[in-house]
Amino acid sequence: MPQPPGLTHAERRLWNAFPTGSTVVLGDDRPAGPDPERIVRAEIITRLLLGACETRPGAVAAVRLQGAYVTGQLDVSGGDVDYELLLAECRFVEEPDFSNADTRQMRFSNCWMPGFDGGGLRADGYLSMSGSEIDGEVRLPRAQLSGGLRMNGTRITASEPGKWAVFSGGLVVDVGTFIRDAEITGGVRFVGARMNGGLFMERTTLANPGRIALDAQNMIVEDTAEFSNGFTALGTVRLRSARFNGILSFSRARLDSGDPDRMALHASHIQADELLLWPAERIQGRVSLSYSRIDLIQDHPDIWPDKLWLNGMTYQTLRGAEFKHRLDWVSRDEEFHLQPYEQLAAWYHGIGHDDLARKVQLAKMRARRRGLNPVGKAWNHLLDWTVGFGYRPWLAFAWFAALLAIGTTVFSIEHPRPIKPGNELPTFHALIYTLDLLIPLDTFGQQLSYDAVDWSRWVAYGLVTTGWVLATALIAGATRVLRPN
Repeated sequence: MPQPPGLTHAERRLWNAFPTGSTVVLGDDRPAGPDPERIVRAEIITRLLLGACETRPGAVAAVRLQGAYVTGQLDVSGGDVDYELLLAECRFVEEPDFSNADTRQMRFSNCWMPGFDGGGLRADGYLSMSGSEIDGEVRLPRAQLSGGLRMNGTRITASEPGKWAVFSGGLVVDVGTFIRDAEITGGVRFVGARMNGGLFMERTTLANPGRIALDAQNMIVEDTAEFSNGFTALGTVRLRSARFNGILSFSRARLDSGDPDRMALHASHIQADELLLWPAERIQGRVSLSYSRIDLIQDHPDIWPDKLWLNGMTYQTLRGAEFKHRLDWVSRDEEFHLQPYEQLAAWYHGIGHDDLARKVQLAKMRARRRGLNPVGKAWNHLLDWTVGFGYRPWLAFAWFAALLAIGTTVFSIEHPRPIKPGNELPTFHALIYTLDLLIPLDTFGQQLSYDAVDWSRWVAYGLVTTGWVLATALIAGATRVLRPN
C-alpha cells in the first residue's frame, strides 16, 4: 500500500519504520513546543494502528516513536488495533481517545497529554503511562487490561477542583496495578474495580483535601493491596465493601483527611485476610471499620484517631496493642455499642485469658452507663460497687465481711434488749445477731428475739437495708453473668 500524500519527513520515517517495528527517534527529550522537525499528525498514527500500512512477513509491525509533537487527536475509539504502540517523550496537543477499542499493549512513557480516554478499552497486554504528566482526567471506566496497569512516577492533575483525576469504575486489571512514586492531584475512582494481580501504590501521593482522595468502594483485590512505604492520602480513603484476598497494608503511610471531623479511612463492610494499620504517624481524621470481617489486625495505639468506629467488626487475631490499650480502642466510638466489647471479650476468652475477658465485660457495663437515665446510672453504679455486675462476686462478700465486723463490734458494745423476757430466749451473740440482720431471712432467731436500742438501732436499720441491697445486687449480677446478652 503506497504512502499517503503530503507526509512530512518525520511522518515518512514513521510510516517506513512501522512494518518492522523500528523506533523512530525525533528527539531525546519531550518537545516544549511545535518544532517543525518533530511534528507528527495524530491522524498518521491512527491510520497505522488501524492497518493502513502493509506489514512485512517475518517482522512484527508496531508504532514506536520518541520525542514527537503530536498534533490533532489520536482517535481509535471503537476500533481493532492489532499492533503495539510505544510512545516515549511525546507531547500531545489533544487527549488520546481509545474508548471501546480492542488493542495490544500500549506504552506512553514520559509523555505529556491533556487527558486520556480509555472507557471500555480492552487491551491484550498492559497499559503504561509511567513517567508521564497528564493535566486532565484519565478515564478508564469498564476497561479490561489483561497485561496490567502501570503508572509508576506518573503525575496527574485534575482539570479543576472537584473533578476526578482518575475515573475508572468497573476497571478489570490482570497481572497487577502498579502506581508507585506517583503524584495525583484530584480524586482517584476505583469503584467496583477488580485488581487480579494486586494493587501497589507505595510512595504515591493522592491529594484532594476536604474531598475523596481514593474512592474504591466494592473493589476486589486478589493478592496484596499496598498503600504503604510513604503512601500519602490528603483526603478520604473510601474502601467501603471492598474485598482484599490478601494483605491490606497501610504500613508507614500517612492518612490525613484535612479535617478531624471528616473520615480519613472509611473501611466499613470490608473483607480482608490481614489489615496492617501501622501508618508513619497518627491518623488525622475519623476511621471506620464497622461491620468488617478481618482475620488478622495489626495496629498500634500511637496511630489511633480520637474517633474510631468498630461496631459490627469481627476478627480472628489481634496484634500490636496491650490489654489496657484495647479497652481504650473499643471505647473511641461516640455512641456506645455492645458488640465491640463482646467481640473483644470473646477473643480474649478464645485465647485462654478469661480474666481479661471479664475485665472487658466490666468495661462494657461501665461504658453503657453514659446513655442511662439518672435512676439507671445509680443502679449501674450500685451493681458496679457491690458485685462488679456479677463478674466480681467477691466484692459482695468483702462488703458483707466488713459490715459483719462493724455490726459485731457495735452490738458487742451496745447490747440489744430482749423483746420478751423469759428463759426461752436464745442466748444473745453479737456476731449471730449481725448475721440475722444482714441475711434477708430470719435464719438464727436472734433478730426476732432482740431489739437494738438507742443509736445502735440506726446501725441495725442500715444493716437490714444493706443486706437486702447486697442480696438483690448479687442475684442481678449473677443473672447478668449467666445471661450476658
